[in-house]
Amino acid sequence: MKNINKAKVLGLSAALAMASVTVAPVMAANYTCLNGTAVSNMNQCNEFKNSNYVNKDLGSTTTTIINVIIGIVGFLAVIMIIIGGISYTTSAGDAGKVKKAKDTIMYGIIGLIVAILAFAIVNFVLTNLG
Repeated sequence: MKNINKAKVLGLSAALAMASVTVAPVMAANYTCLNGTAVSNMNQCNEFKNSNYVNKDLGSTTTTIINVIIGIVGFLAVIMIIIGGISYTTSAGDAGKVKKAKDTIMYGIIGLIVAILAFAIVNFVLTNLG
């Protein structure tokens, strides 16, 4: 039980670290125009106004953030499947441990399916909304 909790905390910590690295550039973006001026939004650069290089809508940023969160959920589901597999392997035939390991694997698979479906639904809705 304690090993599973440690593994869950370790997996969650790794996922949060990945999220902070991935989401931080999206949240706090600082740009430099071609003339050297520092701006917080590329739309403020004169050379990029009315061009296709600039992300002009909030929808793309929202899609990116949601996809990162769904990716983290999927990553955690895979970690739970791995933890369940290790628990199953080390259960030594104890019926209680085997059942708990099988439940962990099953819930990990369900979580992975939910994450994949959420990714598909969110991208479908946001693509057709914009």
